[in-house]
Amino acid sequence: QVQLVESGGGLVQAGGSLRLSCAASGRTFTVYGIGWFRQAPGKEREFVTFISWIGGSTNSADSVKGRFTISKDNAENTVYLQMNSLKPEDTAVYYCAAARKVTTLVRTANAYAYWGQGTQVTVSS
Repeated sequence: QVQLVESGGGLVQAGGSLRLSCAASGRTFTVYGIGWFRQAPGKEREFVTFISWIGGSTNSADSVKGRFTISKDNAENTVYLQMNSLKPEDTAVYYCAAARKVTTLVRTANAYAYWGQGTQVTVSS
């Protein structure tokens, strides 16, 4: 089992920044990578970005490229999501998730076995 805890959400004005954290515990050696997803009210959960646990390769949605950066600290078993130039349309609950198996489908929620409880990000205009 792997447990994930997100933190760092909050209210920010458009153009501002936030940094989310995803702390992993448990059998973290079984993790292939960590992804971030978000879900806005009335919308489906959507992929944001991904980082592999070993190697650090990344994959990001076009909507956040150039604004969001994912990084990791293996010693701390923590993944970070630095969000800059935030827009009102970034408002959502942000979830981190852990994939156990090597997969090319990192943009698909079904590729992830473990999920955090989510953290709310609200961007005011």
